[in-house]
Amino acid sequence: MRSWATGEGAAVQSGLPPENLLVWSALVLAGLGAVMSYSTTAPLALDEPVPPHFLRHLGALGIGVLLALGAARLPLRAWHVLAIPLWAGVVVALVATLGAGVEVKGARRWLALPGLGTFQPAEIAKLAGVVAVAAVVARREGRAPLSGRRFGAALALGALPAALLLLQPDLGGALLVGALVAALLFAGGARLRWLIAPGVLTAVGLAVYVALRPYAWRRWVGFLDPWETAANQGFQLVQSFVAFGRGGVGGVGFGYSRQKLYYLPEAHTDFVLSVIAEELGLVGVLVVLIAFAVVLVAGVRIALRARRRFAMLLAFGLTLLLVLPAALNAAVVMGVLPTKGLTLPFLSYGRTSLLVCCLAVGGLLSVAREPAHAVRPTRSRRTR
Repeated sequence: MRSWATGEGAAVQSGLPPENLLVWSALVLAGLGAVMSYSTTAPLALDEPVPPHFLRHLGALGIGVLLALGAARLPLRAWHVLAIPLWAGVVVALVATLGAGVEVKGARRWLALPGLGTFQPAEIAKLAGVVAVAAVVARREGRAPLSGRRFGAALALGALPAALLLLQPDLGGALLVGALVAALLFAGGARLRWLIAPGVLTAVGLAVYVALRPYAWRRWVGFLDPWETAANQGFQLVQSFVAFGRGGVGGVGFGYSRQKLYYLPEAHTDFVLSVIAEELGLVGVLVVLIAFAVVLVAGVRIALRARRRFAMLLAFGLTLLLVLPAALNAAVVMGVLPTKGLTLPFLSYGRTSLLVCCLAVGGLLSVAREPAHAVRPTRSRRTR
């Protein structure tokens, strides 16, 4: 069977180095995120000369740049050694959040640290899950298919944080952790049929969750018929459509969004892309989507030229950590998926999310520092 990674050698060796593409696209997204943070949070602080949210965002971005530089210099062995301790620490934080977390709108998703403010363990759980699963899956022997024991261990590394996230409740975060783990397992050599049962159980569990949670059911109803339920369940989605419609091709101009003036809920977090569409138009949305596409291409190229299996899986997982939430967020605000609280990496307000994104970029640069290897892993008959 042809290698799943073959045919990429020329692409990897030609054009701009993937790490350069990654850095420039991340800078574009981070810069636009800072600008939109000011625009979307200004209405929340009309009496302040500078929105406090904007200042906090800039502070997190500054720390994030330092974290990215530090992570880029971290040897891959350190990532491997820290994988399980980081995962364990996140699980402890998630448990603590359930008992002593800050409750906002009926959900406990934030943990307060004295003198440091709050942070969201769910965001770190995604990073910890990627690193831990990559470490476990990478230990398989030679080119043999992934063993059932390691498959079960990796599955548990994703299932426990996902279950704790559901208890907050944070359905979007739990599904994202599950999707990242499933993608890493497949890339790491898991037999395709092994993923069917967990996939079916997830689908059944999702249906039961939506049926038992009134707020989840309302969001589903609003997604299916937003205009008919525009006064209640479909309000968010309809306001997002209005923002896209007002923006047109060139937008109404920076700062001139009407929808962010209390029409569009969570304009600075979940629906920041809608404000970009209104203020900067189709042009602004395309800049965002193209930047994430560049991140995807750069991340995959870094993974394909990795010398070690752990490096390949880590790069692949970190790339998905940046790109998958962006794709899901864009699908939500455009009405392709039901409304769910997923941030847009680099662009949504959220200090923990921003720091994790910076760490992911640093991790990809750390992998890119490794010398390329001519031999790449192949997908064997395990997928048949």
